[in-house]
Amino acid sequence: MVRIRLRRVGRKNAPVFRIVVADSESPRDGRFVEVIGQYAPREAAADGSKKGRLTVQVERANHWLDVGAQPSDTVRSLLRRAGVLGARHEARVARRRQATAVPLADDGGRSAATER
Repeated sequence: MVRIRLRRVGRKNAPVFRIVVADSESPRDGRFVEVIGQYAPREAAADGSKKGRLTVQVERANHWLDVGAQPSDTVRSLLRRAGVLGARHEARVARRRQATAVPLADDGGRSAATER
């Protein structure tokens, strides 16, 4: 199974994590398929919050989620914070609503209210 998880890099007491796509059986800092982002929990974020700096390649994250990669709990929360999962949810809801929408009948400009 392919997982999206964190890989620790950086110095002692200055952690930086790369968001990687890896086989679930490979070690935490071992072999990986692709780097799709980076998370620095001790650095200030661009919006001024104290949540840490987060960069994600949205297209690549969506690609791996589409082919069935499962994010770890921490990566899931980071992807939610980056807006990746919210956008995927909105697109899925829009497709479902589009599929169940009933088109309006074209009756030549007459409506049911004017026939009464």
